[in-house]
Amino acid sequence: MKEIKLYNVIFPIWIILFLPPVILFTLAGNFVIDSLVVIGCFYAFKLRNYQFDLKSFYKKNILKVWIFGFIADFIGAIILFLTLTVVDNTFDIPYEVTNAISYNPFSNVAGFLTVVFAMLVSCLFIYLFNYYRTFKYIKEVKLRFKLALTIAIITIPWTFLIPYKWLN
Repeated sequence: MKEIKLYNVIFPIWIILFLPPVILFTLAGNFVIDSLVVIGCFYAFKLRNYQFDLKSFYKKNILKVWIFGFIADFIGAIILFLTLTVVDNTFDIPYEVTNAISYNPFSNVAGFLTVVFAMLVSCLFIYLFNYYRTFKYIKEVKLRFKLALTIAIITIPWTFLIPYKWLN
């Protein structure tokens, strides 16, 4: 006889960020944060000294930083989703781990590490997208590295760590 698994009806908090109409708020929030980070990087790395002006630097980069950041966040969410579905069905992950991934990463070490892994993968993609696509026109490799890495670290999907109970 085949064992039947019943899953929670409530979505994990991080998947809600990608569902309509919440996705509109997610996109808007990401745009504001990305804008602040791009502007902050302009001043932190003194890009004016490299013949850039804030307005043109912002206009040239913000849409790519924003879109690539959202794609990278989505990749991290797919990792978590696949862990909760495919990996769980294959290896029967303990309930405490799946519960931590879905609702409170701080409730279980394995769940926390899984969420952090997904965040780090997102961070890596944010870095790669920005280094190789967004800022490819910047010839100074060290500057391009610092820009891409700073944006990746600051805009990593920190929301994956929010426990569901904080929203009740």
